Amino acid sequence: MILHYEKERVYAKDENGMLLAEITFPETADGWADIDHTFVDPSLRGQGLADKLVRAALQQIAEAGKRPVATCPYAVNWFEQHPEELKDLFGP
Repeated sequence: MILHYEKERVYAKDENGMLLAEITFPETADGWADIDHTFVDPSLRGQGLADKLVRAALQQIAEAGKRPVATCPYAVNWFEQHPEELKDLFGP
């Protein structure tokens, strides 16, 4: 699956243009980006796509020189499960 990158958004569509997966992370305050929405089509769940989306969003946030915060329930859980990866990308 090919991920497409936009400012504050990573997504994937099928060959017909139907949205299959998406994560959004708008800037909320100076230097912060909120991962506020993660979507994976039910037909693709359980294949690690949401994890891939979070990682792609975090990489884009890091490259933009911002820091992440999560309000999306999936992302909140991901942050709790991967504190070392967050530390590696963004420091303490």
